[in-house]
Amino acid sequence: MLSVRVAKRFGEFQLDAAFEIGGPKITALFGRSGAGKSSVVRLLAGLERPDSGAVRLGGRELTGLPAHKRRIGLVFQDGRLLPHYSVRGNLLFGFERAAEPLIAFDEVVALLGLERLLSRRPGTLSGGEKQRVAIGRALLSSPQLLVMDEPLAALDGARKAELLPYIAGLAERFHLPILYVSHDPEEILRIASHMVLLDAGRVLAEGEVEQVMSRPEFAAAAGSRSLLSVLVAVVEGHDAERRTTCLSFAGGKMAVPLLDLPAGSAVRAQIKADHVILARGLVPGLSVRNQLPGRVVALTPMGGMIDVLLDVGCPLHAELTYESCRELQLAPGMAVTALVKSAAILTALSATPARPR
Repeated sequence: MLSVRVAKRFGEFQLDAAFEIGGPKITALFGRSGAGKSSVVRLLAGLERPDSGAVRLGGRELTGLPAHKRRIGLVFQDGRLLPHYSVRGNLLFGFERAAEPLIAFDEVVALLGLERLLSRRPGTLSGGEKQRVAIGRALLSSPQLLVMDEPLAALDGARKAELLPYIAGLAERFHLPILYVSHDPEEILRIASHMVLLDAGRVLAEGEVEQVMSRPEFAAAAGSRSLLSVLVAVVEGHDAERRTTCLSFAGGKMAVPLLDLPAGSAVRAQIKADHVILARGLVPGLSVRNQLPGRVVALTPMGGMIDVLLDVGCPLHAELTYESCRELQLAPGMAVTALVKSAAILTALSATPARPR
């Protein structure tokens, strides 16, 4: 268990953050640039001391300990490999400094696909290869916590796609809590099960990724005008002729653009509130593929619009004008149908198993 309750002033910036993570899972620390993510990392790593508060890991108080005694593995954006060491040397640098070597060298090398790189120097590696070595070095220090600070920010889309599957399985494989710092919602949807939302040095929300991403605070931090709904789903099958994939979720089924994923794959489906249309019942003769029956849970004014929270087997937000709400006579408890175009649903393969909600 990691428990963080710290306050620290950095010039004009005041950090005052409190959160906890535990168990072998990936927790994302999300926030826009300047939210305080890197400040939290520096305090965890022992590179800064808080003005007040404490950091505890596995029952140990870390606040007064030097960095090398904290048992926290660190992976930064630029890898920070030792240029005069080979890949093997960089990996052994972490392994030989482990307080209690609990993770096998050969296991890490095989898991990260580093066998053919062991004799090479960092200067000959691609960006993705460097980050794999950096991850391996951090793991071989046998940490109690792995902190990954924007590890993919400097990589292109192809290299990110290459590394995400490696990262996704680390927590469970090594029974290790991971704090994954990022400003990229797509990365978080792919690998994290929990999220801490940070803004202006304070924690605004924490909880399951689907819950936090559906909050107005997340939309603001992500620079989105519209609320986002994230639905946990499973690939049920494909229709090659119609170029669609059928997803099964807690409220039934929905069609999305064809996915190159096998049946049974866990995915997270993202739907923006301004892409949802409401009707009083099923509407025949439409091109919209998804008509999801549900009930109105709440209506909340948001600027010049109304956020209509629906229960379609799981929470779903719809953004309507005041006039539309009056015309439909919407009220809590009322039965409605949510209409969503297949093309408006974005999906991300999830390392987190789908579960009923």
